[in-house]
Amino acid sequence: MSGKAKDLLKMDLYGLLGVENTATTKEIKKAYRQKALTCHPDKNPDNPKAVELFHQLSQALEVLTDAAARAAYDKICAAKKQAEERTRKLDDKRKKIKLDLEARERQAEAQTQEEVQISRTLEEEIARLREEGSRQLEEEQRLIREQIQREREAQQQQQTDPRGQGCSKSNLTPKLKLKWKYKKDDETNGGYSQDILLRLLQKYGDVLNVIVSSKKRGSAVVEYATVRAAELAFKNESGLSGNPLKISWLEGQPEVVLPSSQPGHFMSTQGCLTNERDYESVVMMRMRQAAERQKLIEQMQREDEEEDARS
Repeated sequence: MSGKAKDLLKMDLYGLLGVENTATTKEIKKAYRQKALTCHPDKNPDNPKAVELFHQLSQALEVLTDAAARAAYDKICAAKKQAEERTRKLDDKRKKIKLDLEARERQAEAQTQEEVQISRTLEEEIARLREEGSRQLEEEQRLIREQIQREREAQQQQQTDPRGQGCSKSNLTPKLKLKWKYKKDDETNGGYSQDILLRLLQKYGDVLNVIVSSKKRGSAVVEYATVRAAELAFKNESGLSGNPLKISWLEGQPEVVLPSSQPGHFMSTQGCLTNERDYESVVMMRMRQAAERQKLIEQMQREDEEEDARS
């Protein structure tokens, strides 16, 4: 018996999908989609257990949606249950005479040979599925990938603009540039570190990232999840009392749109902030990828170089 068949014999394929052994093919596919969506490798890139479970679910779908393979598997399950029942009965009757025990052992040996034959049948059906290609499994996995893609696109659309209307100068998350005084030999960088800046700034809303410039001391960039949080920090934060912060907009500053010639057609900063406030729970942004952070660091370095050149 091959390793694949042995592995299948150790699993309860119906229990894995959460269906009865009388479930129809439609019910099996539905159960597979529900469970496979939660452990798909694209949703769990760092979880090897989720990848293993997804593989097991795929094996269960592959066998149970093929009539011949399912029939072979059902025979094995039935034989295992019969063997367990025989073992229980043997335990109850082990005090019987030796001849009776020997007869049961011979019977068990014959039945074991029958189980081996059934297992070979399952193995042959699995090999046939591999050769023909599991069209149903491929179709179900394709549908799952498409659903995951739709979820991602919907999430990205919500993160960009929940109502389809832009209130900032770009679709990028709002960023503020911070500056403060420092002395050349001051190892504390004027009293500001990444942790201290984070404690000062996160009271206005979710902070996605704080980058302290490593090339030019006395400057940093903070990236907020929402325009509302960034504007509150811009208007209200003064920093440490002994070394105040100078805060300016770097990206995502809200625009003030003047009223048009037709009454009732205008948008103000207040309207944008209201939109942000109403949908703040929907537009909680995720951490930007490493490429975007690198781009931000490079932008800070370019600005520092330009400022050095001007001075």
